[in-house]
Amino acid sequence: MSPKRMITVDGNEAVASVAHRMNEVIAIYPITPSSPMGELSDARSASGEKNVWGHVPKVIEMQSEAGAAGTVHGALQSGAMTTTFTSSQGLLLMIPNLYKIAGELLPFCMHVAARTIATHALSIFGDHSDVMACRQTGMAMLSSATVQEAHDFACIAQSATYHARVPFMHFMDGFRTSHEVSKIEYLPDDVLKTMVPEELIQAHRERGLSPDNPVLRGSSQNPDTFFQMQEARNIYHDAVPGFVEDSFDAFAELTGRRYELFEYHGAKDAERVVIIMGSGGETVRETVDVLNSGDEKVGVLQVRLYRPFAWERFVEALPTSVKSVAVLDRTKETGALGEPMYLDVVAALNRAGRSIKVIGGRYGLSSKDFTASMAKAVFDELAKEMPKPAFTIGIVDDVSGLSLDWDECGNCYEPGTMHRAMFFGLGSDGTVGANKNAIKIIADNTDNHVQGYFVYDSKKAGAVTISHLRFSTDPIRSTYLIHEAEFLACHQFHFLDSLDVVSHASQGGTFLLNAPYGKDEVWDNLPRSVQQTIIDKELKFYVINARKIADDAGMGKRINTVMMVCFFALSDFLDHDASIGHIKEAIEKSYGSKGRKVVEMNHAVVDQTLQHMEQVDVPGAATSTFDVSPIVSPAAPDFVQNVTAKMLAGKGDLLPVSAFPVDGTWPTNTAQWEKRNLASEIPAWIEELCIQCNKCALVCPHAAIRVKAYDESELDAAPDTFKSMKYKGREFGDTAKYSVQVAPEDCTGCKLCVMVCPGKDKQNPDRLSLEMKPQLPLKEQERENFAFFDAIPEADRTLLRSNVKMSQFAEPLFEFSGACSGCGETPYIKLLTQLYGDRAVIANATGCSSIYGGNLPTTPYSCNADGRGPAWANSLFEDNAEFGLGLRLGLDKHHSVAMDLLSALRDRIGDDVLVDELLNADQSDEAGVLAQRSRVDRLREKLAGVDGDGVGRLHSIADHLVKKTLWILGGDGWAYDIGYGG
Repeated sequence: MSPKRMITVDGNEAVASVAHRMNEVIAIYPITPSSPMGELSDARSASGEKNVWGHVPKVIEMQSEAGAAGTVHGALQSGAMTTTFTSSQGLLLMIPNLYKIAGELLPFCMHVAARTIATHALSIFGDHSDVMACRQTGMAMLSSATVQEAHDFACIAQSATYHARVPFMHFMDGFRTSHEVSKIEYLPDDVLKTMVPEELIQAHRERGLSPDNPVLRGSSQNPDTFFQMQEARNIYHDAVPGFVEDSFDAFAELTGRRYELFEYHGAKDAERVVIIMGSGGETVRETVDVLNSGDEKVGVLQVRLYRPFAWERFVEALPTSVKSVAVLDRTKETGALGEPMYLDVVAALNRAGRSIKVIGGRYGLSSKDFTASMAKAVFDELAKEMPKPAFTIGIVDDVSGLSLDWDECGNCYEPGTMHRAMFFGLGSDGTVGANKNAIKIIADNTDNHVQGYFVYDSKKAGAVTISHLRFSTDPIRSTYLIHEAEFLACHQFHFLDSLDVVSHASQGGTFLLNAPYGKDEVWDNLPRSVQQTIIDKELKFYVINARKIADDAGMGKRINTVMMVCFFALSDFLDHDASIGHIKEAIEKSYGSKGRKVVEMNHAVVDQTLQHMEQVDVPGAATSTFDVSPIVSPAAPDFVQNVTAKMLAGKGDLLPVSAFPVDGTWPTNTAQWEKRNLASEIPAWIEELCIQCNKCALVCPHAAIRVKAYDESELDAAPDTFKSMKYKGREFGDTAKYSVQVAPEDCTGCKLCVMVCPGKDKQNPDRLSLEMKPQLPLKEQERENFAFFDAIPEADRTLLRSNVKMSQFAEPLFEFSGACSGCGETPYIKLLTQLYGDRAVIANATGCSSIYGGNLPTTPYSCNADGRGPAWANSLFEDNAEFGLGLRLGLDKHHSVAMDLLSALRDRIGDDVLVDELLNADQSDEAGVLAQRSRVDRLREKLAGVDGDGVGRLHSIADHLVKKTLWILGGDGWAYDIGYGG
């Protein structure tokens, strides 16, 4: 066999490496977090990489996951070695074909990055709700818990399926394993080839459909035969555990790594055991080791093969001393007496006649962190005389009372050899990429085990990213977030105003800050509470102006290389010269395809960085005259103050169950309270050059620059720095004034407004009416100016016309979204809301537009002073047209019923003129819509004094007498309107 080779990859790449080399046909459709598996396979085939049999696999991307599953089914029936990758709703769309594939005993291994199923809301994060929805299909199910296991089980499952003929679903935890970077032992081609003997492949081919040996499959059967044939496959499923064990044994012979169907770890005479599947098992195992080093007698039983559930082997793996077990499921099955694996365990123990107390709990839904402290709380619950029979861990449930309490204990359960580093960055600033390079450098050039896990929120570019890096000479089983790190880096200075960054530093740790200040200025520009934490934790404090270094090198906001050099300089994993050489090698690999100039710019940054990094002398007392500002304005609504603000502060995990709406309904008009401060430069208006074209407001992707025309009397209370000029048109009267105003904390600095501005200085054509200036010195005054500007009354909509200039005097009802800086989609959505937003209903597909449009904590769809604005809903990626059609049909029905009731109640309303006007209203323009709204208000007044059938119903749907517009909004931002009346 080939010599051992170590590689540093994430779970997706670990799986794709094996799957591509062991198959001939790969049908894919992207869905987070499984997409990289398909993308990597496609890239391998595109570059001509061959499988272990010397052929380039055929990779085809279909129109949906359902299409991919159908393609897989067809390829398998032809006798081809076939695979696919998916997650979440994508997996659910494959279920009908999975039933078929299992029923037809087609050997096949698919790979799933297990992810939450959308219920009251979409979640792109990980749990087992998708794979658990497939446990009844007949697919065997094999669970991997680490990146190494994901790599190995991709091979083992493929081996077992060809021996057993039962198809396999190999799954790993989405994000926690699929995106975790780890150092693993690579499986060479000869191992993969040996694991699937040629005669089994040939048998599969010979069963393939061919006119040379014609058969019929997929028949339609009657009651006289169907039941029996369902049962005829039992012997194949009963044999699966044995074949998996055989594959485990063969794999151990080839690699030295041995796995079991049910893997027990802990005291031989344990009395309390936790049963778990997936990456959480690593956390429990870490906890078990610490508890057993004291006086505890505990253990963990990790489930590898979940379907078929081999109850005899399960019972054999459980020590005879066990008195109580807790089964942890990473899913919720609403309405059931317990979650799936809990019920399986109860059934298995019952069959075996074992009298053991069994309790069941839920953990880790939607990638909710599951720590060693939480695992200890489960063992503590088991020790009670009367433990909760059903519980949750990791949340505070003050509604159902199911949650267990836990005491978070930082790094208590991790080995003493562990080194931890955390990096707070901004999406698209390169932080995550740099840290992936850093962890690979350390993995490839030291004997350390490594782990890299990267936390993103689900906004687009500009969101906070937190990189969690661990290094240890011992194996790393801490599959949870770092709470305290010996090295802490903050790559964006403004994070200190909104995130509790420095609390994550360990006592005596190192803190590196990217700041626009030097070592002698930075201290006075820190909030007082940040200063105090630095003092209390006795941190070694370093500062660097990474943005200036990157700017000077022509790299803009890409500060990743600067910060990576600082990290290696302040850590002792590698000596200085070696680390610099490895960084430059990583740069060549990462940026070589972008041209020599990009590589040389990064090399120049590497050479310049350390001379600009400075250590700050930390005073003995906090001296700052200011502190961290409130997360949201005190003027924000109660819900925003009590719920949204905690989410914005990164403390959403602390919110109790009672804080949340039960059905996923969320208020709009909340993005105005989230001040992200992304822009280092913002546009400043030079009014004497302005030609009042309003193009700047039109193109702004975030509604962060706006225009208003208003009566000059509104300026009486204007701030001293507020700018205005005489309005050049006649639409708003002879005394009208005009202003262009930026929201300084909501601007993303994309510069589109400047690029489109036609207002030029005739003496100096390069000088425009808008110019970019540093945000920090302008932030306070422009915040005050925007607040004043926002309070100026909106223009009379009946005076506006649908052209570029006049449309921008209409209030945008889509503002400050989480879209990427400079987004080309959102200006169109914003414009639609300016024209029709106060009467719009939106059916939004899943995609970019749903993430920047409906992603928490804040949402950009807003409402006007009357409380009207777009009503928004998302169904699925695939069905927004049908979903929108349903909404249109419902809206039309409400309208027609309201018209019928209005006619029927004419006499009781007692105002024929009003009724006729309501029934025959012309709503083709803004004036017509406003007039109809006025009539509806009068109608409601009259209905208040009327009794009888139909009155209440008409009152409830009277708003539907006003024209509604229904938008179908695609995931990539395209939109169309299903018009009023059908």
